[in-house]
Amino acid sequence: MLYYRGNTAAGWEVTMRFTVALLSIAAGCTGMVHAQSYQPSFRPDALKDSPAGHPNEVLVVGSPHLSTLPASFKPEMVEPLLNRLVKWRPTAVASENISGLQCDAMRRQRERQAEAVETYCFDPSAAGRAIGLDVPAANAEVEKMLAAWPGAPSPAQRRRLALVFLAAGEPASALVQWLRLPTGERHADGALTTELTADLQAQTTKKSETDLVAAQLAARSGLERVWSVDDQSFVGAPIDEKAYGAAIARAWNNPATKARTAAATTLYAGIERTDGLLEMYRALNSPDMAAQAYQSDWGAALTEPSAQAYGRRYVGYWETRNLRMVANIREVLGRAPGTKLIAIVGASHKPYYEAYLHQMRDVKLVDVEPVLQ
Repeated sequence: MLYYRGNTAAGWEVTMRFTVALLSIAAGCTGMVHAQSYQPSFRPDALKDSPAGHPNEVLVVGSPHLSTLPASFKPEMVEPLLNRLVKWRPTAVASENISGLQCDAMRRQRERQAEAVETYCFDPSAAGRAIGLDVPAANAEVEKMLAAWPGAPSPAQRRRLALVFLAAGEPASALVQWLRLPTGERHADGALTTELTADLQAQTTKKSETDLVAAQLAARSGLERVWSVDDQSFVGAPIDEKAYGAAIARAWNNPATKARTAAATTLYAGIERTDGLLEMYRALNSPDMAAQAYQSDWGAALTEPSAQAYGRRYVGYWETRNLRMVANIREVLGRAPGTKLIAIVGASHKPYYEAYLHQMRDVKLVDVEPVLQ
């Protein structure tokens, strides 16, 4: 049976994901866990040596889930944000999506992963049939094509790569190729059918931070892909999901939660103002929001008193997921040391991302607040 992924108490998660998540480990917070008397002798974050060459730089951008914004939201509202992020000149972009390879592996574990696959995984089967490649083969083809990618690829080459990315289960990267084509070259081409091109075109205005922010940012920065770094593979012990959801809902019923809800309501109300969405991003990335979010959610869950320790199980899922997401980012950085990576992720992940990345010797975190000004 699956642990909490966002379907239990789903209505509450919609609200919770609009505001910044938990308190950074470096900032500290009372009530997180009992103080530990033992301290490890090896602390990478405290070392003073420097890696050879340029450091890897990571800019973590906590995002609302655009799909849940009011109907008054328009795609063009992301432009002030995109303009600022492009100026940072990233050499890689990561998004909160599960990779095609992981989704393929999860599909092979239907008894354990059926719900997660249905909820979070892109279906690459139509593109795969069109090109005659399964997901592993399509991913291998992507690597082969990009290794020999010319400096000025033809429109036909970009259309082909877009199709291969779709078959690989990487629709955001397919969209990057589509966006890099001149408008007149965005058309069907052999195995890239009219139906598949219609889907790609629909992505250009889809109400999603992956499509409107991550893919647009990668395309405008002259990059060839978006890196999918989410992980929803966690499977815990069997659990009474009704009792579990009720226990977590009780833990979330606290003054800090009420304050977060009020803040989210204010941000929503201002979405139509000039730079209203940018103001939302500024608020969600403010360090002042983190302690409140921790107290309302993970801190409250850790002290949830059920005999089954439902709250601690929930935090176990959450920390595991974030550790795996950050591991995926670290893998991307290892492909080309000196990478400047922007990670677009739901705001509730941002402090965990930064806390975990901060421990790594070859990662330099960049403050997003000045970038958003």
